[in-house]
Amino acid sequence: MAEQANEKAIFAGGCFWCMVQPFDEQPGIKQVVSGYTGGDKPNPTYEEVCTNTTGHREAVEITYDPDVFPYQKLLELFWQQIDPTDPGGQFNDRGESYKTAIYYTNEKQKELAEQSKQALEASGKFKQPIVTDILPAKPFYPAEEKHQDYYKKQNFHYQLYKKGSGRADFIKKHWGTHYSNDELKKFLSPIQYHVTQENGTERPFQNEYWNNEQEGVYVDIVSGEPLFSSKDQYDAGCGWPSFTKPINRHSINENMDTSHGMRRIEVRSDQADSHLGHVFDDGPMDKGGMRYCINSAALRFIPKDQLKNEGLEEFLPLFE
Repeated sequence: MAEQANEKAIFAGGCFWCMVQPFDEQPGIKQVVSGYTGGDKPNPTYEEVCTNTTGHREAVEITYDPDVFPYQKLLELFWQQIDPTDPGGQFNDRGESYKTAIYYTNEKQKELAEQSKQALEASGKFKQPIVTDILPAKPFYPAEEKHQDYYKKQNFHYQLYKKGSGRADFIKKHWGTHYSNDELKKFLSPIQYHVTQENGTERPFQNEYWNNEQEGVYVDIVSGEPLFSSKDQYDAGCGWPSFTKPINRHSINENMDTSHGMRRIEVRSDQADSHLGHVFDDGPMDKGGMRYCINSAALRFIPKDQLKNEGLEEFLPLFE
């Protein structure tokens, strides 16, 4: 069977600065471009779009391999970045240019988008109606260069903006993984609970994955969110699983940790806010120089031959 050609998806989710990172490092995503679409004015500028008189909305155009990351998964990820009940913009950004929309490029995308919207409405996750538009794609105009990959170019300001606008807290509240302590204790072992919920540390060389040599993906023991790949694992001699990078930087958060009289960078999962371990700058220089030192108890390992059964088939190309 011949491979499918790359396809394009277009989403408007409010400020386009915040709509690049979630898609950018996913497997099968070839390019994410910030820009403007939906209006009739050719080649609009950022200042013109912000007047809310051009009909354009801030959006991202995603080029992706549907064999690796299908459109349905793009839709799932899109919904998890926005407030789909807001008819007047997104968070602190108000007006036509910040309204949400799915712009379909063919009838199959339209059908899948409508199905996903109906499923979200039926889920009961939101009490208010889902008002995100589903519209036929119009010409997409890339934004000015300073707006491309803004989360990389101006990461500090980007993080402040995402937090200050209310988007970060909204996503955590509505799309994060939430369990009570009693619920967690029912499915986590004592060491898993101690590590993930009490910032604990397991014993070196006496944990499940410190010397794992199988190929596969490590997910958060609480949420199942993919975190690390065995392709990035190496033996650092410390007695804990060590990785040169996360599978997707969007899946982890790093915080200053001054406990025990030390200054370290703590690593936590994004969806469940599980304590995972710490990151140090003494890793292999040819791999970026970082060492993510992670507790086995915070992870569940999925061998590559089980990825499809776990709904993680998009990571199979990592091992080809």
